[in-house]
Amino acid sequence: MAMAAPIVTRMVQRRMTTIMPKMTGTHTGIATITIMHTEALLTLNQWFSPSYPLGSFAYSHGLETAIQNKTIATAAQLEHWLRDVLVHGTGRSDATLVHAAYRCHDMQAVTLLDAQARAYASSAERLMETELQGDAFCRTTTAIWGVELPALTHPVAVGYAAARLDLPVKMTATLYLHAFTANLVSCAVRLVPLGQTEGQAVLQALALLCRDTALTAADDGVVDLATATFAADIAAMRHETLQHRIFRT
Repeated sequence: MAMAAPIVTRMVQRRMTTIMPKMTGTHTGIATITIMHTEALLTLNQWFSPSYPLGSFAYSHGLETAIQNKTIATAAQLEHWLRDVLVHGTGRSDATLVHAAYRCHDMQAVTLLDAQARAYASSAERLMETELQGDAFCRTTTAIWGVELPALTHPVAVGYAAARLDLPVKMTATLYLHAFTANLVSCAVRLVPLGQTEGQAVLQALALLCRDTALTAADDGVVDLATATFAADIAAMRHETLQHRIFRT
């Protein structure tokens, strides 16, 4: 045992040499990485904040129909609905589009991807939802960060802009899905109605699912775009002719 200590010490020293960058002036590489990570997180928090002028609060993604017909009347039913939307519906497909747009190297590629995103919209209101929010995102992001963005669908715009600003794509996709989920929870809090605490409990229960969906979607090719959330898609279609409604979709 007496001989093991120097060996362990040398192993630890080698490990620390591997993970600790050399000093550069008065800052270490780790400090630089931390600053870059913080700046990226602050930018993404701004993009996905309710205050970013996308008008997200006006869209229920068909949730208003499901609440009016009593399909969703409790926090548990809301959580179950949103889990399916994240894993098998728009959540998964949007995360796939964010990753795919991030990999686009020029405007021609992102334009073709955007056309595919529009073609895969399951209803007129779903298309309007992603077009209008995407257009608002592009105009605001271009004005503030100087990234040249044409009118793109929302997930495509986010992924392409994130790549231009060198923001981490997995973090981008995760926070995109979290903001998407938070907006739908907010809709249910107002419409069901649910208490604020119940709504936050649902969001907390789905937080790691947002992360996991965003990470696994990184391996999806664009050809794998698909949804299996038929009830949610039909609810979005029926919302188009809903007689009394508060939300645009």
